[in-house]
Amino acid sequence: IQLQASGGGSVQTGDSLRLSCAASENILEFLVVGWYRQAPGKQREMVAALANSGERDYGRSVKGRFTISRDNAENTVYLQMNNLKPEDTAVYQCNAVRNGVAIMGQGTLVTVSS
Repeated sequence: IQLQASGGGSVQTGDSLRLSCAASENILEFLVVGWYRQAPGKQREMVAALANSGERDYGRSVKGRFTISRDNAENTVYLQMNNLKPEDTAVYQCNAVRNGVAIMGQGTLVTVSS
């Protein structure tokens, strides 16, 4: 299984970005799909998660600004990020859980300048 993230870039405070994560297999087989991020010198943290049930969960620092969604036909998971802040600067990775196994894809860098 491969998870290919894209959509990162350098933006200004208050801007928006949409990250995409294309899966090489049917994402309906994944119990949960989501996004993590890791900033320089910090631990990896959960950003957003979307279960097959439709339940969503967000990290406290992004709640109300970020939205996770998916396109089952395209096997793609999205992360819409609005009102970006410098503290959102990090490498963002998509994640999927299937049969009790968590898979982490490659990352895409998001840099937010003030």
